[in-house]
Amino acid sequence: MKQHRIAVFGGAHIDRRGRISGRTAPGASNPGTWFEETGGGGFNAARNLARLGHRVRMISPRGGDAAGELIAAAAAVAGVIDCPFTFLDRKTPSYTAILENDGNLVIALADMELYAHFSPRRLLQRATRELVAASDLVLMDANLPQETLAALVRAASGEGRLVAGIAVSPAKVIRYGECLAGLDFLFMNEAEARALTGADNADAEAWPALLRAAGLSGGVVTRGGRAAVAFDRLSACLASPPSLPALADVTGAGDALASGFLSARLSGLELAASLRHGMAAAMITLRSPYAAAEEMSLSNLREALALVPVPRMLS
Repeated sequence: MKQHRIAVFGGAHIDRRGRISGRTAPGASNPGTWFEETGGGGFNAARNLARLGHRVRMISPRGGDAAGELIAAAAAVAGVIDCPFTFLDRKTPSYTAILENDGNLVIALADMELYAHFSPRRLLQRATRELVAASDLVLMDANLPQETLAALVRAASGEGRLVAGIAVSPAKVIRYGECLAGLDFLFMNEAEARALTGADNADAEAWPALLRAAGLSGGVVTRGGRAAVAFDRLSACLASPPSLPALADVTGAGDALASGFLSARLSGLELAASLRHGMAAAMITLRSPYAAAEEMSLSNLREALALVPVPRMLS
């Protein structure tokens, strides 16, 4: 597979997840376990794409603290070229969640203020402009401010370059509103698709028309364990994910799907084949306890592909 040049703009932060061991006792100390790793939609995708053989640069705001050093170390391990905008007097963003024993969320705290400081003017720096111009794919996530996403889409559009986005959450995906038409693909789940379109209870096959009407020319909508739908300007397809005997953690599966899909698309594969590659990458992540699976590789992706069914083309 040819190595492509990729620039990723977006979230690179610390994810902390605490799981209560027994029955939740509100307002009291609960025994449990604690897990911490580096995360962020953009950073997860950047590490996956690097492990799939691409030359990836990650551009993200970061604090001058120990958490920022952890992210730099994780980038190096995955083979990502780290290009942070470092704010020495601020904290690296973090997301902290407390989960019940069954995995349901009790409460979470998102300390993401630093992302608001990634303004459009930072895209005007010569090194950043040259990086975008030299890239085959520019990928972003909605942790960035709305005006920055719009400016980045404008800067990246044209010259045969792929421009793609990761939704992150229903609350943040609407930040793409004014630049949807400039994206080649947007990766989202059903809740995020509903936030963009205002549609409730849409069937999988209805999402391409609804999202095109909203201004998007291509995207993928995942639906948990149910069939995912992908579309571009000319076609649409539907594929059901294979059942897995056990799931380690669903965190990062959507970012992995975006990575596998875009890697295939960069290699010239059509929509259905790209969706299969995306689902295979998601499978690898679902088997891993980490949001960016250390097992992600071309050889493991080929093995996982054998388990993914051929998508059904939609009329």
